[in-house]
Amino acid sequence: MTDAPLIDSTVPHSARVLNYWLGGKDHYPVDRGLGEQIKESSPEIVRLARADRDFLVRTVTYLAKEAGIRQFLDIGTGLPTANNTHEVAQRIAPESKVVYADNDPLVLTHARALLTSSPEGSTHYLDADLVEAEALLAQAREHLDFSQPIGMTIMGTLGHFPADDATYAIARTYVDALPSGSYLALCDSTDTSPQIVEAARQWNAEASAPIHLRTVAELERFFDGMELLEPGVVSVPFWRPETTDLGRPVEVAQYGGVARKP
Repeated sequence: MTDAPLIDSTVPHSARVLNYWLGGKDHYPVDRGLGEQIKESSPEIVRLARADRDFLVRTVTYLAKEAGIRQFLDIGTGLPTANNTHEVAQRIAPESKVVYADNDPLVLTHARALLTSSPEGSTHYLDADLVEAEALLAQAREHLDFSQPIGMTIMGTLGHFPADDATYAIARTYVDALPSGSYLALCDSTDTSPQIVEAARQWNAEASAPIHLRTVAELERFFDGMELLEPGVVSVPFWRPETTDLGRPVEVAQYGGVARKP
């Protein structure tokens, strides 16, 4: 019998704090405390968290509905919440295959319980580390056909790594492994808002996994060599927003884009 994964409830955790900002229930007092502290001085953080999730929904919808993608690799998935990747994709195409990858024990526990597939498709969860790209890809190949296009999403995850050549090399390993006609959808926090700069400072003083804010140009670099879809790398509420009666989208310091591999 294997030991249960260790979950530390004494240190704020990025997935749990994000879950708190999104209105979920999977968090501890220490997470709520930091979440409230950051929200008080940087109220934009809640809009940012929700905009990040909405961006995932819109990009997966585009990939499944418009681009015809039927395989998805979601790296750094975070805690399950409403409208997870497989739910969005399989509503449009029930036969879609989705692989989630994360190396966090809390996420692993919840994912195994909650990420269930449609009967026609499949959903798998990999206990794998983003920085060990070849090992993660080897596991993903057990469930996805890498001779056919794949939609890969990396949402709000690479900000836990410095904006240096090593991080770009890791991202490039994933893109290089994708077949032609695949897509990368990616977003992360930027240094475009004083509120978010302050939120990152508070976060890095209290939490275990640091946040590295990027410039917009640094985010654009992840798409080098790919065909970037319109409107490019933008504040995520402005990426192909849905038409509603609620007015124009509001900018947040979370930028992202979608690109196709030629």
